[in-house]
Amino acid sequence: MGSNDAKVKVTVGVCGGIAAYKAVELVRLLQDAGLDPHVVMTRAAEEFVRPLTFAAISGHRVITSLWGEEAGASVVEGEESAIEHINEAQTTKVLIVAPATADMLAKFAHGLADDFLSTMYLATTATVIVAPAMNVVMWEHPATQANVATLRARGVRVVEPGSGYLACGMVGGGRLAEPVAIAAAVAEALGSVEVARDLDFSGETVLVTAGGTREAIDPVRFIGNRSSGRMGYAIAEAAMRRGARVILVTAPTALACPAGVEVAQVVSADEMREEVMARLGEASVVVMAAAVSDYRVREVAAQKMKRDGSRALELEATEDILREVAARRRAGTLVVGFAAETENVLANGRAKLERKGLNAVVVNDVSGAALGFDSERNAGSFLTRDGVVEIPAMSKVEMAGRILDEVRGLRVGLPVEVKGA
Repeated sequence: MGSNDAKVKVTVGVCGGIAAYKAVELVRLLQDAGLDPHVVMTRAAEEFVRPLTFAAISGHRVITSLWGEEAGASVVEGEESAIEHINEAQTTKVLIVAPATADMLAKFAHGLADDFLSTMYLATTATVIVAPAMNVVMWEHPATQANVATLRARGVRVVEPGSGYLACGMVGGGRLAEPVAIAAAVAEALGSVEVARDLDFSGETVLVTAGGTREAIDPVRFIGNRSSGRMGYAIAEAAMRRGARVILVTAPTALACPAGVEVAQVVSADEMREEVMARLGEASVVVMAAAVSDYRVREVAAQKMKRDGSRALELEATEDILREVAARRRAGTLVVGFAAETENVLANGRAKLERKGLNAVVVNDVSGAALGFDSERNAGSFLTRDGVVEIPAMSKVEMAGRILDEVRGLRVGLPVEVKGA
């Protein structure tokens, strides 16, 4: 889009909690969705993230106080730094508070206004969204629950916290919702076609497999392949940024796991099958980008084998995870496979599509060194029963976006054929 003046203004309120760092990702997601996010921070939030971080990302001064020059630092030349809680309140379309602490929820519920954010809340008629984050005991306390109920009754939208490991060391509710879920709530509140397009996987749960499995020969050796996992990781991150809940089942790689993605680490084909089948019922889209070994050693040596001349390994076939996924998916789930080929690329890819009952196959020629396995770039063909879409050579990050575009086309434009569901 063009200048910020042409974009919809939203305000992100950041409170003091360890989850404040996630607000940085939220601001970036809102920008990616074509919005113009401004940031208001509480004094406590500054203990976790510096205002300059948000200023550099948003291009606007960050308001941190009701008073004078402490209202924030500007990275936009010539922008005023006066107190503007009324103007900020009247010009924003949505006020999103993430993380919303127990203290701020209480202030909102009881009409207290002792800082810029709580004052702005009272002064705005914009849609208000809060994403609570706190210790599980604080979240479940009757006072907090009563405050949340009061805010709901007044029309405040609440993005429920998730459950999981908390910074305090406890496990339970109170974990800040993922930034993509909060951004999706903003898109819903605005009813924006443009925002919705940029978060077009909102409501989908995408299960992605990645990496190359390893099949043990003995305690120190294994049968493996050249997969780097980059393609699967790129798809997982792209789906997350487009609003999906993402489950990544990954064999060993040297890659850092994408932030905001649920990750299950596996090693062998059998472990990958077990994890994938356990999560399949949650998925609305499955993208099987992992390079799963076709064979394993029939008898794994209990001790490291010594070099004492020639040795023959007897191999047996591993389970066909992709075929099982296609057969056991629930109705409406899209299944996309990958086919790495070295000859008769399209013919072999189409045979895999038909044989395994898939919605689509991404087939690529891995016979060259510049594309595919262990490379930053890739190219391929997106095959369906109705035709083929050629994807020219590009980075795997770009290709991930192209693949998801085609998957979205399957969802909105074509009937889903389900076999064995």
